[in-house]
Amino acid sequence: MTDRYKVAVAVAVALVIALVALAAPGCGSGAGAPTEVVLVTHDSFAVSKNVERAFERKTGLELTTLKSGDAGESVTRALLTAGNPQGDVLFGVDNTLLSRALDGDVFVPYESPALKNVAERYILDPEHRVTPIDHGEVCLNVDEAWFAEHGIDPPRTLEEVTLDRYRSLLVVENPATSTPGLAFLLATVARYGEMGWQDYWRRLRAQDVLVVDGWEEAYTVRFSGAAGSRGNRPIVVSYASSPPAEVIFRTPKPATAPTAVIEDSCFRQIEFAGVLRGARNEEGARKLVDFMLSTRFQEDVPLSMFVFPVNRAATLPPEFVKFAIVPESPLDLPPEQIEANRDDWIRAWTDIVVR
Repeated sequence: MTDRYKVAVAVAVALVIALVALAAPGCGSGAGAPTEVVLVTHDSFAVSKNVERAFERKTGLELTTLKSGDAGESVTRALLTAGNPQGDVLFGVDNTLLSRALDGDVFVPYESPALKNVAERYILDPEHRVTPIDHGEVCLNVDEAWFAEHGIDPPRTLEEVTLDRYRSLLVVENPATSTPGLAFLLATVARYGEMGWQDYWRRLRAQDVLVVDGWEEAYTVRFSGAAGSRGNRPIVVSYASSPPAEVIFRTPKPATAPTAVIEDSCFRQIEFAGVLRGARNEEGARKLVDFMLSTRFQEDVPLSMFVFPVNRAATLPPEFVKFAIVPESPLDLPPEQIEANRDDWIRAWTDIVVR
């Protein structure tokens, strides 16, 4: 073998090694810290573009949002990809699904310094595998105008809804197919206990409760109080933020909210974000969680997703201050109790109400 041939072989080998190095993750021209952070979330996630840009300017990272169905589907997908996730942060797991996600080892612990501005009642995981971002109570809503027109006082408690004068007036979502429907079922379990919630639903069935698959049909089609609706049911399972939404989206805007919340019926939902185990950009994921607790992000969520911020330093928009209520003592259940009984409760509910 000539010296010239040896040199040629050596150069070729060196080039191959260099090309392999350039192709390897984190090497060559792509070496160094990742430049992107991926947020995996549910289809209902929304935030203003200028808020996204504020995060990108602050961190130098490109924010990519990957929507993956409803909250339940997002959690299921995260469980299936645990350790090799689709993104870096998962947002949207709530207290009705929390134990399932924690038991599946989906997240790694991260205690954000911004938690100092968050009340303890929203921090459900002492290991900080998830961080609370927002809360939004599911409540019965009533159409005030309908009741005034018919000369009937609207119900003010969960129990009153079962009275004869409210027969055929309530529409609810199926808890097997709807997040607010599940939350309302859990509200009845929390209120009446294991021995009483089934009897409550038997009484609702006797009063001709209408069951539909999801919130969209229940609220915008069947509920008489929604803007533009031709529905004939003046009581619906919706959210504590629905009354201000009715003001914001009507033209012209009414001076008072046309709908109201039955505070006694409200069940607290808390949405969390967590750094996914195996995230490609764990440092960027932490920065995103911190940003989601910042007042910049927190003050955007009320009018983007119609939920309430958990950061007590965040200022609510005027419509929320004037027309929304934050229930003082919403109904609640421990996440581990929900996880242990959810499927059995839904089966029992189905036998009582649907079959």
